[in-house]
Formats: sequence, C-alpha cells, structure tokens
Amino acid sequence: MSTGFLAVDSGGSGLRAVVGAVGPGGGHGDGGHRGGHGPLGRRVSRDPVRTGAEGIDPEHLMGQLLPMARALCAETGVTGLGTVVVGAAGLATLGDALRAELPGALARELGVRTVALAADAVTAYVGALGPRAGVVVAAGTGLIAVGTDLSRWRRADGWGHLLGDCGGGAWIGRAGLEAALRAHDGREGGSAPLLARAEERFGPAAGLPGQVYPRSDRPAVLASFAPEVAACAAADPVAAEILRAAARHLADSAAAVCPAGGEPLVAVTGGLRRLGDPLLAPLGEELAKRLPRARWTAAEGDPLDGSVRIATDLATGSLTLPGDDRMLRVTTVPDG
Repeated sequence: MSTGFLAVDSGGSGLRAVVGAVGPGGGHGDGGHRGGHGPLGRRVSRDPVRTGAEGIDPEHLMGQLLPMARALCAETGVTGLGTVVVGAAGLATLGDALRAELPGALARELGVRTVALAADAVTAYVGALGPRAGVVVAAGTGLIAVGTDLSRWRRADGWGHLLGDCGGGAWIGRAGLEAALRAHDGREGGSAPLLARAEERFGPAAGLPGQVYPRSDRPAVLASFAPEVAACAAADPVAAEILRAAARHLADSAAAVCPAGGEPLVAVTGGLRRLGDPLLAPLGEELAKRLPRARWTAAEGDPLDGSVRIATDLATGSLTLPGDDRMLRVTTVPDG
C-alpha cells in the first residue's frame, strides 16, 4: 500500500479520524476507495480535546490521535502517512499552541511531512460545497458563517453565546425562555405555550435561573429548548417571530461573507436544520431577500468529509483553497 493520509475532525462531541490512500485518479469521498484511493478506515473518540489557558491542548489531542492513527494504519495496510489534515473547533481563536506544536509532533511520531490545520468552519465549508465559491452557515448550538471567493476566507459571528452566535440554537432557546418568563411575569411579549413547555422541561419558572446560570454547559442547555420553540411556532406568533428573527440573523451572517459577483452557492449545515420548516421556510425567504443572486443548495457532506477532501487534494497537489494563518494553514515539515 502506498503512503496514505490522515483526516481528522475535532469538535465538541469528540474526535473522528479517517485513514485513506490516494491512487490513480485521486478521487474523493467514501466510494472512491474502489480505485485504490479515498477513506479506508475510521475511528471515533467521544472525549473532546481539552481547552485550557493556552487554548486547545496539543498534548491531549496527540494522546488520542496517535493510537487511533496507528490502529487505522495497521488495519488498512497503509504503511506511512504523508499528509495529515486536522479540522478543529476553536482553531481560529484558540489554536496558537496547535499551530506551534502539532506539525513537528506529527513529523516526529508518524513521519508526516505535510500538515494542514483548518478551522472547523473551513472543513464544514469544504465538506458542504467543495472548492467552490460561496457561503456556508454552520448552525448548531452556536453559529458561524464562512465564505470564500477562492482567493481569501471571510467569517462572520461564531463569537459564542454571550457575545454572538446570533440565530443559533442557544440563541433561539434563550429567546424562547425569555418569552416564557415574560408570560410568567405578565409582561408584553410573553408566550403562554412556551411557559408551559419551559416548566414541563425545567420545573417552576421562578427556579429557571438556577437551572441555567450555574451550568458549565449552558449553551447546550439553552439550545435544548430550541426544538420547543419550533414545536410551538405553528400556533404561537411569539415563537414564530423568534424563528423569523433567527432566520434574519442567519441571512445577515451569510450576506456579510458572501463573495461579490457571479452566483455563489449557499449551504446551511449543522443540527439546527432539524428544526425543519418553522426555521427553514423563513430562512429561505430571508436568504432570497438578502442574497437574490445566490443559489441555496444542500450540503454534500460534513466537516470530516471536508478534512478528507483537503487531505486528498493536498496529497495529489490539487488544493485550490486559499491559505490563511488562522483558518487554513499548510505546513511542510523538512526532512530530518
């Protein structure tokens, strides 16, 4: 077996890794391995990589990744890794230690010579659209929009639930719980249906702050209420307006990073799509208003697919995506 690649997706739910090989034709995707190229095996860890005072912890990442990579090489017959792509949540703002240490560590431990470190928003983009101009809005608990004209990357939002992530799951859930408490108080803008669902989920409304504020996973707790907002939207104008406002925020972020000229593609990825028509219908309307020349399309794949695509393009010398110190950095480690 020829030298292969390792593609990684590191996020809030853990670490996923794929080992593959690139043969004649240099194909992409899960089906490509029939011709001797593409993903051959994968491993999953449910332990998210730690983030500390110095940002994302390179030692913790390597401690998980090395056993996975070695086991995958052994089971797939890949005898060496020439290229590694690591897509990591928080890389743009918390990745200084990774950028400083990971290429050298991978070279020492695995003999890797080409290492690409990518923000998870970039791997989500490449997984969704491939190397084409456009915008991807990654909408889950949080929210970030990334766009490129293939000469540079642009990002909007992704600032976390206290300062941004407007329109994301935590934002929708928080707005729904605020409307519930307004109804509890008798203030304008309250929603009795949302109050009933909040009390069913969290207990008496007066105790809601104690259920939310002390939690270290507060964004996830808030986002867990977003499906309740969607469930009420058909009959409750307050819930419907929350989702309409979320759709406006998503469209605002998409418009902020959309390439000028042509007919750029727009895709929405992430768990928020599971809210269905109560969110997606107003989102379609808002995108049509804000980006009339763009074409809304379904995402082709997920962030791990994006890491695989970058890895195979690097291995075949066909990468056309723009480099960026914080969003997508490719490092060639010299021999010796």
